[in-house]
Order: sequence, then C-alpha cells, then structure tokens
Amino acid sequence: MSSETILLFDVGNTNTKIGFSGRDDIGPSFVLPTDPGGTADSWGLKLLEICRVAGYSHADIAGGAVSSVVPPMNPILKSAVERFFPCELRFAPESIPLELNNRYERPWEVGADRLVTAFAARRISRSEKLIVVDFGTATTFDCVVGDDYLGGLICPGVLSSTKALASGTAKLPHISLEIESPVIRPGRSTADSLNQGLIFGFAAMVEGLRDRLAETLGGEVELIATGGFATIIADVCRAIDRVEPTLLLDGLRMGWFDMRKKF
Repeated sequence: MSSETILLFDVGNTNTKIGFSGRDDIGPSFVLPTDPGGTADSWGLKLLEICRVAGYSHADIAGGAVSSVVPPMNPILKSAVERFFPCELRFAPESIPLELNNRYERPWEVGADRLVTAFAARRISRSEKLIVVDFGTATTFDCVVGDDYLGGLICPGVLSSTKALASGTAKLPHISLEIESPVIRPGRSTADSLNQGLIFGFAAMVEGLRDRLAETLGGEVELIATGGFATIIADVCRAIDRVEPTLLLDGLRMGWFDMRKKF
C-alpha cells in the first residue's frame, strides 16, 4: 500500500465515520457509534480490525486527520492512533490549517465539521457565493463568499425529527423516509403522510432558506449538499445544485496534504 495512505475521522454526535484516503481520492469508509465511554485500547483495536477488513496493514497508515464535534473523543482517538499506528493524529482546524477566513463573531464556536465542509466546498467550486447544507444530526447551512466563511444556520436534523415524532407519539407507525414519487401528494396512510411530510418538508425548508440567504448574500449562489440524507432530499429539492457525499472527508484529505506541502 502507498505510504501516503491516511486515516480520516468524522466524529459526530451520533456516529463516527472512519475513512481511508490517498493524496487524490477517498477510499473505503466505515461508520461506528460515537462512544466517548470507550478506551484508547478499545478504539485502537477497532481501528486495527477496520484496517484489516479494508485491506491495509497498520504500517501502511502515514497519519490521521480528524474533524470532531465531541471533545471527549479527541484524547481517546489520539491515544488510540499513537499507540497502535506508526503516526500521529491531527485535528482540524487546530493542527490542520484550513485556507478559509473564519468571519464568525466568536471563531472558536464554529464546529469543526462546518469549517471543514465549507473549506472543501470552496476548493471544488468556482462559484463566488456558496451555501453548504449538511444533513447530519442537525441540518446546517454554511455560507461562503470568496475565501470568507461567514457563518450560517443550524436547524433540526432529519433523523432527530424522525426520532422525536416516533418517541412522542405511541400510535405512529415506523417511519422509513422513503417515498414512491418525487411529486408531493396527499398521503394515503399515516406512514405515507409522515414520510412525505419529513422529506418534502425538509426540501421546502432548504428551498426557502436558500432563497432568503441568497438575498442576503447578494445574488446567485451554488448550493452543495452533503450528509446522510442529502441524496434523498436532493431527489425532490430544486434548490440543491449538487450532492457531495464525502465532502467532509474530502476536506480533511485536502487539508492534510496542503499541510504536508508546507513542511
């Protein structure tokens, strides 16, 4: 395997996505529950098994890059990687600089995931004005103009909204988040009504907020969607210009190799 292979970690509130990357592309990825109660040994052994399944030796790994919104996970992963792999772990944006000007009022309050996806979107787009929508635990909208990260919006997430409905109403059926047609119509069953309400409701939210943010940003914007539900929503949302499922991992990859060039 190439000595340029690195481990990528997207540590979210619900799940941790672990991927492999070379200099130019993303390799296989795996998803584990985020567990701050785990130990460095338990996570290290999980990582060794993931490497084995993906066809890598621990000696193939040249480094690790992390975006984390769960601070208790950071020392656990750092210790795990440094104990079981011949490399170090770096965190964005603290030790992996991102070529993006953070214009947040309190820059340290921005989640690493939001900055990394905004940075990645800036690198892959030629549009002056961008909105990045990430369908994660929360649905976030992040605005980029030129090389400036301006901030954005934090809205309820698709999965968290689904769980709230299911847990708060005993008689509601299982919600699959699947629809039969890209055209909205009155639901003919409770399950159909729920699925259409969630999917088309989030699509309409994206359309409406995109229009309002575009007015504020002063013109046409490109909207890039990522996250677990991006493809489902994009099928019925006219505001989404493109879907980039690995946007955050791509941002970590680009940030890591940008850093390497400077040393």
